[in-house]
Amino acid sequence: MEYFKQLRSFVGHSPLILPGSLVIVLNEKRQILLQNITDGTWGLPGGLMEIEESLEDAARREVFEETGLKIDTLELVNVFSGP
Repeated sequence: MEYFKQLRSFVGHSPLILPGSLVIVLNEKRQILLQNITDGTWGLPGGLMEIEESLEDAARREVFEETGLKIDTLELVNVFSGP
């Protein structure tokens, strides 16, 4: 079971802080890979971090799960958060 689903079963609908990552994948022409999300919009591959996983590992795992691509080198661009 995914960590956030386990956590949700304990806390119900209370707000959660869930770290995750998005990855900008560039090809040799520096074009950005976008994926068609289930609601018909487009977005970057990524997702939530699991227990005993670094954000870098989460980024690599999510890109592989969503695209089949294996990522070697990652570069931190920024950290974003809400209020």
